[in-house]
Amino acid sequence: MHLRLINPNTSVPMTEQIEVAAWRASAPDIEISAVCPSEGAASIESHTEEILAAAAVVAEIERAQSAGRRIDGFVIACFGDPGLDAAREVASVPVVGIAEAAMHAATLVGRHFGVVTTLPRTLGRAEDLVRRYGFETACVSLRAADVPVLALEDPSSEAVDAIAAEALRAVEEDRADAIVLGCAGMAGLCRTLEARLGVPVLDGVAASVGLVSGLVRMGAGTSKRGEYAYPPRSMPTSAMPRNRVR
Repeated sequence: MHLRLINPNTSVPMTEQIEVAAWRASAPDIEISAVCPSEGAASIESHTEEILAAAAVVAEIERAQSAGRRIDGFVIACFGDPGLDAAREVASVPVVGIAEAAMHAATLVGRHFGVVTTLPRTLGRAEDLVRRYGFETACVSLRAADVPVLALEDPSSEAVDAIAAEALRAVEEDRADAIVLGCAGMAGLCRTLEARLGVPVLDGVAASVGLVSGLVRMGAGTSKRGEYAYPPRSMPTSAMPRNRVR
């Protein structure tokens, strides 16, 4: 089984980190590859950047499927799940977003969960996704650590402490008994944060690998009837940014 993870920003270090997190959550018979665009947004922290991210996601799926190499499932490795609906339109295999996967997983290990994301301006998008996925009752906390996405690549920054502090408030003040990490760049922090918090901490990269691989094993692909039917015209992928493959 071959799973392709798409990091829609241009950060190679973050793409490498995402790939490592995915390998750790995979099984021996799963091959993981991760890509990011060579042009576009360095981080996804605004609606404008999300549009670029969505275009990069669709371009990579169309390019990957036309290349002839077998890919059994795709993961959108950005917590805004940019381009998820369009990705499901063009893909012939399952596509899962990391926010979607992490929220579903959180409801399996606790009654209530909290989301801890990066910048305050991204909280609206997280709130939209909570409603879209039907978790208004389960999600009791949406908090931002006020940490830029690219600060997660700097081991000397105070990003981990800031994330841990907001997660602790979600647990102690908001009654969350599980924490969802609201950025693909937080992949790999679960065990560190669990030791501090004493509750399950869910990383969407790992959760999505488990979920999409399960769909592949079940033989369940995206329905091509109705909304997710193939679009009438294909996008001109030659006009889209090229992606780097890890």
